[in-house]
Amino acid sequence: MSAFLLRRLGGALLVLFALTVLVYGLFYVIPADVAQTVCGPRCSPAQVAQVRDQLRLDDPVYVQYGHFLQGLVAGRDFSTGTGSEHCAAPCLGVSYQSGQQVTTLITGKLPVSASLLAGAFVLWLLIGVGTGILSAWRRGGPTEQLLTGLTLAGVATPVFVIGLVLIILFCSTLQWLPFPTYVPFTQDPEQWAWNLVLPWVSLALIESAKYARLTRSSMLETLAEDHVRTFRAYGVSERSLVMRHALRGAVAPVVAMSALDAGTVLGGAMLTESLFGIPGLGRALVQSVQVSDLPVVVGVVLVMGFFVVLANALADILYAVADRRVAIA
Repeated sequence: MSAFLLRRLGGALLVLFALTVLVYGLFYVIPADVAQTVCGPRCSPAQVAQVRDQLRLDDPVYVQYGHFLQGLVAGRDFSTGTGSEHCAAPCLGVSYQSGQQVTTLITGKLPVSASLLAGAFVLWLLIGVGTGILSAWRRGGPTEQLLTGLTLAGVATPVFVIGLVLIILFCSTLQWLPFPTYVPFTQDPEQWAWNLVLPWVSLALIESAKYARLTRSSMLETLAEDHVRTFRAYGVSERSLVMRHALRGAVAPVVAMSALDAGTVLGGAMLTESLFGIPGLGRALVQSVQVSDLPVVVGVVLVMGFFVVLANALADILYAVADRRVAIA
């Protein structure tokens, strides 16, 4: 098991290194005039020259990437025109719109995205796994057909459509919930929860459809195995077969997918955050793209990629814990 962990963590580090190379090449090497793009169309030649000096764009590409990687690992100093500013590791640069260090900006947005993930994660596991169990248990009947139709509709419906329908229904028509306005948990826990109910449900309904299909298919596959048929021949109840044997076989893929989806949603729920006005990482990325704030865009993309790679490694480890054959292979 320890050898498997070392191999998996080593692979994750290599993927992270490749991610930094890819992101730097896409945003700092391929564009024709990075300094003009970063500074904006209204910048004077002097301001563009200052940006070019800050990013050291006159150096060879490998030297530029070396400074970029140095900032991530050990921190670096940035010229402010009248002096220099130190950016501690992991340094993702300085926003040209707010003048704030990107690491500080992301650190402030991360708890907001984590709040969205926390409630949605619990909901989509409960709804998805519960629906998958019920569908496998009632296989071949009208209940399974209804649940299968609902899960297919959930997979095919965009999150912004579900979100708009929920807002119109519960906030405007029925007036059961307030229009979503993010309130920090430390300020008012009750309002924090009430204002996140609709974002949680919108995101959970989309994600739970995948878990319902995965749980159902895994359980049906287990129920078709020889040992389950033997138990059924000995008179073991169908409920016991589903809950004690089939569910155990569905745990490993569900655990692996949940870890991966958690890492993806933590930084990639852009549509949900933009629709409900949640000031998280996804919305920060959209706003930064609109104003061409390149350091923030690069920083958020790197952080999103980090969480996806971390979640992949965690998913593999959890899968190996659930199924020891994976670690031995």
